[in-house]
Amino acid sequence: MTKKIVTFGEMLLRFSTSQGERLSQAHHLTAHYGGAEANVAVSMSHFGYKSFLVSKVPNNPIGTAALKHLRSHGVYTDYIFVGGERLGTYYLEAGAGERSAHVTYDRKYSSFSQLEKDEINLDEILSGATLFHVSGITLALSPELRELTLLALKKAKERGVRTSLDFNYRAKLWSQQEASEVIQVLLPYIDICFFGELDAVHLLGLDHMDDSLPMEERLLRYYTIISKLYPDMKYISSTFRTVISASSNRLQGNLFTDGTLYQSKIHHIEPIIDRVGGGDAFAAGILSGILDELPPEQIVSFATAASALKHTIHGDCNAFSKDEVIQFANSESGKIVR
Repeated sequence: MTKKIVTFGEMLLRFSTSQGERLSQAHHLTAHYGGAEANVAVSMSHFGYKSFLVSKVPNNPIGTAALKHLRSHGVYTDYIFVGGERLGTYYLEAGAGERSAHVTYDRKYSSFSQLEKDEINLDEILSGATLFHVSGITLALSPELRELTLLALKKAKERGVRTSLDFNYRAKLWSQQEASEVIQVLLPYIDICFFGELDAVHLLGLDHMDDSLPMEERLLRYYTIISKLYPDMKYISSTFRTVISASSNRLQGNLFTDGTLYQSKIHHIEPIIDRVGGGDAFAAGILSGILDELPPEQIVSFATAASALKHTIHGDCNAFSKDEVIQFANSESGKIVR
């Protein structure tokens, strides 16, 4: 029986400049649909799961296009509500060389941010589910969504549904103090968590460790502390990213479970076609590996390979199958597959 995956978050419309063009100069923008939880839902669908997104879109052609985007990737839209005034949007000024990409949000009063608890039947949504996934971006959008997320996580735990939280902290959406207060309330209900060293210090309040220690040693210590504070949290994961330039990065995955930190090989990604959604592809890879009960070293290898592949295509979501990711993870980079 195909496992049912439920993600909860906002659909977004991204407008991107061409490389070498500032937003203030642009006369043409490229449109892509996405959003953190939507991207995870798409990846999980391509990995062979029955994938659902819980969201809300406006009753207009843009909302219709967003639904078509999800359906084209096999994501079920049964739990996407229609109403409100607008789909959240953001503008991405593409980076180049030493100049980083820049994001400008335009998502206030979006349909999803106005979603109310009474509109959702959580018992129906979670019925038969194997996994419920959400990110800190959803939590940042409104107090009502924070309350709804907490309720959903509690109900998921009651039903034996695995729960997953990606911190996905966005400084332009809320402060570190706000994020810290909200996230720490949710952690007792989380089985799989995604956060890195800076999150451990600034959002979870752990003491900053000596920078002379290797990164993996610091991360292992942070994860060990958190796993003891929250014993239901069986998996913690993140990536190390070395930015050489806007089009050249090194990426390594980390997965902590049962007191051990597992790391993938380092992927040198050059040129980067589109970095947006790389973290969501990684999260989906970790979730898929856990649900498939793979050994930890295989899980993190698969997830990092999925993220590396996402960097090679345009758009927010990862359109590679499980077999394609495995083949890439096991092959030499750039080798022709005949």
